[in-house]
Amino acid sequence: MTFRATFPNRLKIFCPYGRAGSSPAVRTITLALALAAAGCERRADVGAVVVSAVGDAPDLRTAPKPTAQPAARLYADAVAQGLVRFNAAGQVVPGIAERWIVTDEGMTYIFRLRDMRWSDGRPLRAAEVVANLRRQLRAGSGNPLTPYLTAIDSIVEMTPNVIQIELSRPRPDLLKLFGQPELAIVRSGPRLGSGPMRPIGRAGRVTRLTPIPDPNRATDERSQPAPEDDVVLIAERAASGVARFAARKSDLVTGGRIGDWPLVSAAGVTPRSIRIDPAAGLFGLAIVSRVGFLATPENRAAVALAIDRRQLVEAFSADWAASETLLPTLLDSAAPPARAPWMDIAAADRLAAARAQVARWRQGNGSAPSLRLALPPGPGGTLLWARFAADLYAVGIVPQRVPIDAEAELRLIDAVAPYDSARWYLSTACVTCSEEARAAIEAARIAPTLGERALALAAADAALARDVAFVPLARPFRWSLVALRLRAWQPNDRAWHPLNALRRDPN
Repeated sequence: MTFRATFPNRLKIFCPYGRAGSSPAVRTITLALALAAAGCERRADVGAVVVSAVGDAPDLRTAPKPTAQPAARLYADAVAQGLVRFNAAGQVVPGIAERWIVTDEGMTYIFRLRDMRWSDGRPLRAAEVVANLRRQLRAGSGNPLTPYLTAIDSIVEMTPNVIQIELSRPRPDLLKLFGQPELAIVRSGPRLGSGPMRPIGRAGRVTRLTPIPDPNRATDERSQPAPEDDVVLIAERAASGVARFAARKSDLVTGGRIGDWPLVSAAGVTPRSIRIDPAAGLFGLAIVSRVGFLATPENRAAVALAIDRRQLVEAFSADWAASETLLPTLLDSAAPPARAPWMDIAAADRLAAARAQVARWRQGNGSAPSLRLALPPGPGGTLLWARFAADLYAVGIVPQRVPIDAEAELRLIDAVAPYDSARWYLSTACVTCSEEARAAIEAARIAPTLGERALALAAADAALARDVAFVPLARPFRWSLVALRLRAWQPNDRAWHPLNALRRDPN
């Protein structure tokens, strides 16, 4: 059965987006509503799982290079796993490594590799894994995880099936970093990973993948993939993905963020299909500039006091949790999440306190402060802007919306944490922060013991809180649209949903 003979017929999903005269998003949603109103039935558990992932199409001509876009990261995770990987619940499970031990308080990691093969059938050896990891962690590699792996001192091949990673400083929490798609083990050349899936066809922005039988299972235990085990991955705009799902032409929309959230309501998707992950990470306003009004902690605190977090999250979803602290929990810090001084002001008094602080600024400067807010595009970005603008105008601040990558005084950060260390939170939030906070973050990075590291992280957290270097607002906002046939899909704090674990648990 050839790709061209079966794939397009399986997927009759490409439809015109309507007539000119309206935006692409509006035309796409209009199409979805028309198709849904026509009485399309729920998708049966027949044929390949069709997944719409936000982002550009991955490049199959070269080794996967994951980016921040969900489509490329999902593709990389499917065709090229790392030492470990994440399952449907966001938990670490074996990848290339079948088992591992962590010794010396997190100073030594020893991985025993499974009997694995590249997608072209060649055996995968420890020497190749070592060379691949060394290349990825080299300074200048462009890997976004490299700054959090500076404690790695050496990666060596112990035997053809065992590698050892030695650290200069203890890091017992690195397994979740090793499971990220950015650390997938790949060889240069087309489609050269070790699975758990491999691409079998490509048509523009659509890729079909099929499971690779696990060579570690006994021959009589290996089940041949059924058509329902295949995944058709479509890289596209969120609006197109929502329209496709509303028309019962796909099973999953994944990688949804706050900018496109209102499209879900506009498309009339059934509530039982809408899922929001309890994602761990940061959602808040980073202080990008410390000149003018934002030069003092007191004025930065006025911004934090002005924003009504309860109304903000309720404007989007009852399942979205607000937050006031930078760290979500203790994590690896020596102290609970630090409380900024402004948090001690009662909720009923916060608006008045912010107004008073802005009024003091105006007395000394003669005009109302003006702040540029860098926010994401899309209708969700507009809804965010409406909430922020109303709250800031109410205390006397004149806001201006600018694109997310433009020059600004405040920029929205909406990022899922790649692993559970306070250092990621602190480093990400510290766009511009005090020398005291920067010194404490660096002290945590180079701390020789876990105890000293925990104390430095606590000191950095307290310094950022006093400095009001970041305005926490909520958890990261990540949503999916999930068909009932995807019984293995689970919400999780990584907001990660591997393509090989949607209908059933591969383990």
